[in-house]
Amino acid sequence: MRFIATCKMGVESLVSLELKRLGMKNVAAEDARVCFEGDMLDMARACLWLRTAERLLMDVATFSATTFEELYEGVSRVDWKQYFLRDSFIHVNGKSAKSKLFSVSDCQSITKKAIVDRLSTSYRINRLPETGKRVILEVGILKDNVTLALDCCGAGLSRRGYRTYNVDAPIAETLGAAIVLLSRFKGDMELIDPMCGSGTMPIEAAMIAENRAPGLNRSFAAEEWHFLPSTVFTEARLSAREAIKPMKLCILGSDIDARSIDLCKKHAKKAGVMLEWKNAPLSELKVRRESGIIVCNPPYGERLMDKNATERLYRDMYSVFSEFPHHYKHIITSNRDFEAIYGKKADKRRKLSNGGMTCTLYSYFGEKLYKNDDKEI
Repeated sequence: MRFIATCKMGVESLVSLELKRLGMKNVAAEDARVCFEGDMLDMARACLWLRTAERLLMDVATFSATTFEELYEGVSRVDWKQYFLRDSFIHVNGKSAKSKLFSVSDCQSITKKAIVDRLSTSYRINRLPETGKRVILEVGILKDNVTLALDCCGAGLSRRGYRTYNVDAPIAETLGAAIVLLSRFKGDMELIDPMCGSGTMPIEAAMIAENRAPGLNRSFAAEEWHFLPSTVFTEARLSAREAIKPMKLCILGSDIDARSIDLCKKHAKKAGVMLEWKNAPLSELKVRRESGIIVCNPPYGERLMDKNATERLYRDMYSVFSEFPHHYKHIITSNRDFEAIYGKKADKRRKLSNGGMTCTLYSYFGEKLYKNDDKEI
């Protein structure tokens, strides 16, 4: 079967690398998604283990359509009986880009009508009750090419299950994991987030260090599929639990907001990781090792803090971080003037998206203490 792991622009290479390490076949990256082939167990493993993808879909059919009639006919050709029971609740999501069929709501309605008509004929009933378990289908249209795919996740893959409380403008778990992976963090390194908010990046780093599958403590929409063997997710979860390798971590999350640190402690406990948390301003930042990694998602001056306060913070960051020349720094912001305000040009920049905003991850390597840390992923 063919699966599609959707992702934010800029992290396709990370998702590809994750899938290859899971042993998936024919991994191919495209804009904002990575396709691969596998069986149902591979699908369950991908749901549990993907850290940087947003969603996982199972490709059902692809065809071209430039009119609603062609869309209806294309959907009607699929044998939907193999995916839906006579009482299944059919939920259709949609998206369209650069296509003649640009009305997403109309595409959703026509797709569902075609599915209902085909199922009514297959089951020889006049009306589908839709009182059973929900099955989510996505109709995606790009450049007049239609993809029909079952949603394996339900809630997006960023919903790990550990972050039940939030601060203002939190970073998504998938993006937090991407930044940690891009930093070349290894489990035995020191990692510090001096503005940790709800604790996402330190917790994601800890889960990476201990080889904890990020989706281990949540459920997925695919578990409700009637055609999925009941043992698939059971086997995948058992394997994931056996893969955990607890270790002593050197990870610190600090924040000037005491409430944030209280939330971080709750989130870390729920995630099953033991970290160090500290309620302290940036000016009191201390390191414990000669070298390490600093990751940071400071206010951008849009949703948190005003422009002047943000600029003062960026200058303070440079003053504080300069005291640790052997720690690599990775800072994400949407502020286009960040380097000028911070006071130093980055060694590497990477375009990412955070909360719908175009951002840049600015990486400062200093003295290269780790081999290939600046190699592009």
